[in-house]
Amino acid sequence: MNDDLKPALEALRNGGVILYPTDTIWGLGCDATNREAVKKIFSIKQRMDDKSMLILLDDEDLIPEYVAHVPEIAWNIIEVADKPITIIYPGAVNLAEGIAANDGSVGIRIVKDEFCSRLIHKFGKPIVSTSANISGQPWPSGFHKIDQHIVQAVDYVVKYRQDEELNGKPSGIIKLGVNGEVKVIRE
Repeated sequence: MNDDLKPALEALRNGGVILYPTDTIWGLGCDATNREAVKKIFSIKQRMDDKSMLILLDDEDLIPEYVAHVPEIAWNIIEVADKPITIIYPGAVNLAEGIAANDGSVGIRIVKDEFCSRLIHKFGKPIVSTSANISGQPWPSGFHKIDQHIVQAVDYVVKYRQDEELNGKPSGIIKLGVNGEVKVIRE
């Protein structure tokens, strides 16, 4: 794990895209504040750029840096979540174009995975997390299931956990409204 931190950080700092294991599935990641890096991910995934991407943070105290107003219910959801959960917040701020949805919302997940947490902490900024697949194809639970086009297109491939099956499914998703409305998108 430690051998991967330095080259992954270097790739992120240079505007590159990394292929890395998350607390859910293998993902593509980049600096969520760098528009050119975000564009690279859209290109690699062959994805329309009108679809939003979520970001990962290592600490819930950082959420207010990227959301204009955090609905109070969010803190309760984070506290009781017993599995990886992405919360979609209204009013994204301080992120690259292409991260937020057309309505200005952004999905944020607080990672519990040790590698992701350490990487994000050392990087000091949010990292994009989107499934490591060509748009419309199944998401990969294991490294061996990732399309070679993706492996060859990124700037750094994390070696840590390449021989493991991850939990095999993306996080749950809950969308919050500005007035505290709660909508479950994916369990």
